[in-house]
Amino acid sequence: MYKIPRQRFTPEFKQEAVRQVENGKPGAQVARELGLSEQTLSNWRKAAKVGKLVVGKPVSAQEMEMSRLRAENARLQMENEIPKKSDGVLRERVSVKYAWIAAHRHVYPLRAMCEYLGVSPSGFSAYQRSSGPKSWPGDEQLLALIRVIYAENKGVYGSPRITAEIKARGIPVSRDRVRRLMKAHGIRSTRKGKFKATTNSNHKLPVAPNLLSQDFSTDAPDQTWVADITFIPTREGWLYLATVMDVYTRMIVGWAMDSRMTKELAIKALRMAYWHRKPKAGLIHHSDRGSQYCSHDYRELLKHYDIHASMSRKGNCWDNAVMESFYNSLKNERVFHQDYATRAQAREDVVEYIEVFYNRVRRHSGLGYRSPAQHYAAWLAQQKMAA
Repeated sequence: MYKIPRQRFTPEFKQEAVRQVENGKPGAQVARELGLSEQTLSNWRKAAKVGKLVVGKPVSAQEMEMSRLRAENARLQMENEIPKKSDGVLRERVSVKYAWIAAHRHVYPLRAMCEYLGVSPSGFSAYQRSSGPKSWPGDEQLLALIRVIYAENKGVYGSPRITAEIKARGIPVSRDRVRRLMKAHGIRSTRKGKFKATTNSNHKLPVAPNLLSQDFSTDAPDQTWVADITFIPTREGWLYLATVMDVYTRMIVGWAMDSRMTKELAIKALRMAYWHRKPKAGLIHHSDRGSQYCSHDYRELLKHYDIHASMSRKGNCWDNAVMESFYNSLKNERVFHQDYATRAQAREDVVEYIEVFYNRVRRHSGLGYRSPAQHYAAWLAQQKMAA
């Protein structure tokens, strides 16, 4: 899991992290996936229990012991998670099982993984010695790794992203070879589809000029943000998601969800983005002409933050193409494959997609097949070298 450098954590982010643990997810796993230290997450949980999530208080010996017991319980829960995570490789060849173990050594105990998958630790060690970059040409080993990466990313990666991930693990391989193996074994990424617009531009509220004209080029973070609202279907009804994206890194820097599509929903996402990034004055904020973004309260908040408003032409989705692309990925890679019983269930899954997968893991073709977090870290490194 890739950590986002110099991260500012909003109250909403902290609440979501704590909620995931309260819903039964191991604390160690939540911390790892969200790029936190376990101690930080533990502090947030303690603060949440006394109704003061931002500022904590001294912890008693009894609370420390309870924390230790919870940590032990989290470890056991993590080991119990292995059967669910490895189900896709349980009936595969031994080489596929070894490849899965190698990919998850930093997550689960080696002996626990070997025991469940019916292989020996010594056999895995021998596999590792024989599967280094110099002896990697075998199609069987490469196919095993392709299957592991494909499963890890819930079937959303095609040959370009899988090739990039393999190279990132230190294994030289061509995209043509990966594509050939995937095609021969019926491994294909989720197909993308279309979905309708959400916001309503039929109103008489003031509209900002289009400052971008479909030019999304930037040379640094926090020069241009784009914002939009979409909907997530659940059996309880729609769950509306408002997001704010930094165009340079393609990172979702602000988000909010609610059962109603109101101006307050959009405002919450903008507040999170500003709290998270603290941008300099002059940033351009681009959105469609939805009434939420044209509302007096939203426009006043932009002025307060010294952010310039920009809006798409009426009915032209290409004017906000980068956000449309994100929603396309979210829905086709995650939402359309789920049947959410409740809005709470959908909310948790969407937060996991944004904060765990999309921002930190998912390789973006427009970023040289780096994740938004990696792209941001690379920019920070360049600034440090130039200083």
